[in-house]
Amino acid sequence: MSREGFSGWGIRTLAQGQPRYNPMSYHNGSVWPHDNALIAMGLARYGHRDAVLKIFQGQIEAALYDEFRRLPELFCGFSRRRKRGPTSYPVACSPQAWAAAAPFALVAAATGPDSSHREGIVRLANPALPKFLADLLLCDVTVAGSRLDLRLSRSGDDVTTAVTRREGKASLVIVK
Repeated sequence: MSREGFSGWGIRTLAQGQPRYNPMSYHNGSVWPHDNALIAMGLARYGHRDAVLKIFQGQIEAALYDEFRRLPELFCGFSRRRKRGPTSYPVACSPQAWAAAAPFALVAAATGPDSSHREGIVRLANPALPKFLADLLLCDVTVAGSRLDLRLSRSGDDVTTAVTRREGKASLVIVK
């Protein structure tokens, strides 16, 4: 998450200042949305919520510069500049299936979902939402034959959670 590793849009494949670093290289300094989503999931597992939210924010803000508001396969690893989007990688695929899955993985990294079908419980581990996202509705969360709709709402640095629809006996547990 250093300035050399994080471009402002995401984590580069190789940090700025490393001998082979080239922000326009396919694997030596570019930013890959699916890699960033996987990194965020790992960071979340070890409790690094601030880093998760920084990656989430950067990736979604990068998508806003795309004509169709989606993430490409990759983009160049140049540092973020005010009022300018990420530098497109000339031959990046867009849409790209694994890049399209990245926002869903980022939501999972930020909200920490887990379920126990045996116990009929949905757990959210220390859920957080990035600054651009005040509310999030998770629909049809299914566990043990039950279905839940969950509303997460950000209030400052805290997130409140409510079950807005329940079919079955499953329950929601928030773990801090």
